This record gives sequence, structure tokens and C-alpha cells, in this order.
Amino acid sequence: MLKNKRVLVTCGPTWVPIDAMRVISNRSSGKLGQMIAKDFSEAGARVTLLEGPVECPLRSKSVRVIKFSFFDELAALMKKELKRKYDICIHAAAVSDYQVKKPKRAKLDSGHKNLRLELVPTEKLVHIIKKFNPGLFLVAFKLETKITELIAIKKSRSLFREGRSSLVVANSFKGKTYSGYILDTHHQILTHKRSRRGLSKILVKIVKEHL
Repeated sequence: MLKNKRVLVTCGPTWVPIDAMRVISNRSSGKLGQMIAKDFSEAGARVTLLEGPVECPLRSKSVRVIKFSFFDELAALMKKELKRKYDICIHAAAVSDYQVKKPKRAKLDSGHKNLRLELVPTEKLVHIIKKFNPGLFLVAFKLETKITELIAIKKSRSLFREGRSSLVVANSFKGKTYSGYILDTHHQILTHKRSRRGLSKILVKIVKEHL
């Protein structure tokens, strides 16, 4: 049963600053995370959505939405929210893997003929979730440019090992083509869907069965 279960969902892109005006971002639309938040809410869960700088923000009376733009904002929000007693976390945000080592506080001049940025890894937020709440049911996401059963199994291993995920969604999209696999801790593929809507609906059902 999902009625009154507390669910934390993250979605959308994250920014990291280059200077006071410019950012590095990614192409995440946040649509899948928004669908998941609404579907869990419709199933009776109490849902909080941490939503990045998406083009079409979620409008919902039943989902508590907290906005963020930058990686540091998402990291702080997750650490704050995870101190609450959530039952489930669906970590679908496209988190920046790298950040500029020394972003400029002022706006860089535009006349540079060559401009080099040194990037360093960001903190792996998916790896800290269970540290805040060891009993949480965690669904992690792995986005690839191309996905097959073998790639899904291979790429999800670290999320089960280091992130201690309960389920992993390994997916890819190109244009209007979507493909997503849901895997369990035994690296078994539970389902394969070719639409965000289909994956969101079946994810709610699978999580309910695993609780």
C-alpha cells in the first residue's frame, strides 16, 4: 500500500556556474520525474518533488514542489529533506557529474580567443541518500545515450553497490524515442517500457509490490 507513504522525488536538470551569468546544464526535461510524482500522489502517497529549472514546471495541488536550479541547491535540499521520515526516494534528477573548479564571481569578458575551464567531479548525491535514511526504499536512475538489456545490467551495478539502491531505472531517449528498464537488486530486469508514461505507471506498481 502507498496510502500516506512519504515519497521524495527529484527531477529536471541541474546547473553548475561558469561565472556570475553563465552555467553548464544538461537536456533533462524533468517530464518523467513529474509523471512519477503525480502517479505516486494519485496512488495515495504524500509526495514532495524537488524540481530543477525545467521549461514546464509541475502544477499540482496534491504534490509539494520545491524548486532548485544549481547543484549546490539540490544537494542542500536533499540533505535537509532526507532528515525527514520519507519512506521512498525516486532520484530521477539529471545531476551534474562535473563542476567548474574555480567559477568566476564576476561575468567573464566575451573577447577571449581561447577559454579553458577545469572541471572536477561533483559529489555523488545518490550515494549519500541511504546514509541519511538507511531504511529508505531508493529508486535510482541511470541515463545512457544507448540502452540495451546488457548495458542496463552493467551500468546499474554501481548504483546497487555504492548507492545501495532498491531498484534502478536504466533508460535512454533520443528525440521522441524512449526506452527504459527497471532492475532489482539481483540484477534482474523486471520490465522494459518504451514510453515515459508506461514506465511511470509500472514503477508505481513495482514499488508497491516491493514494500
